[in-house]
Amino acid sequence: MDLGLKGKCAVVTGANRGIGLAVAEVLAAEGANLALVARDAEALAAAAESVGRHGTKVAAVAADTTDDAAVAAMAERVKAEFGAADVLVNCAAPASSGVRTPLDDLRDEDLRLEIETKVLGYLRCARALAPGMRERGWGRIVNVSGLNARLAGSTFGSIRNVAVAAMTKNLADELGPQGITVTVVHPGYTVTERTPEKFAEIAAARGISVAELEKGLTAGVSIGRLVTAAEVADVVAFLASPRSVAINGDAIAVGGGVPGQIYY
Repeated sequence: MDLGLKGKCAVVTGANRGIGLAVAEVLAAEGANLALVARDAEALAAAAESVGRHGTKVAAVAADTTDDAAVAAMAERVKAEFGAADVLVNCAAPASSGVRTPLDDLRDEDLRLEIETKVLGYLRCARALAPGMRERGWGRIVNVSGLNARLAGSTFGSIRNVAVAAMTKNLADELGPQGITVTVVHPGYTVTERTPEKFAEIAAARGISVAELEKGLTAGVSIGRLVTAAEVADVVAFLASPRSVAINGDAIAVGGGVPGQIYY
């Protein structure tokens, strides 16, 4: 299937690693030009080199999405290099710890950081890039959130991810008539380059072995294994394409399925 992304400009935040980098790779393979956004300039340069092998134009734009001025500067750089963004994939956010934090240990400043980065950061980028999409009469915004929006276990993880889903629906209703669709994807535990390190930390915090952790996580996935970042990226690429126009404002779970639960 030709996704119709050849020549489109896609901005991917959090593009220096994990799901963000996987999304950038798939979009470039589909012929899109890329603006890769992240805070770590060195890691971003390495990511741009990797993505550049697909032969499309790739720009590395170091920016902190928690900073209004930095996001505005990012949008100006995108406009200067590409004219305007056709696609925005918001993926710049800290990963959930995977460990339940007791009420007495929940700190206000931690929630503020979660909201500042994942909710307001996504909103800032959408606000900065949507005007160019409006001018063209077409655009796609895909917000990468997480299954903590549907599952208890991480209080702040659930709060931030539910907020992203709510923001997505509101933006979708506003921007849809202007040719811009907005969707949210909910990954579960996803295999990335950081998985071994992350699983070791979670297992240690829970007082179990990594093998026990992996067995428990796999038991909660309908396909019997964890989904990879590349597999999540395939879904995001479809949502970022013209072919996804029938989907707007909805949340798409991309965690391999949760046994026993029905969402309708």
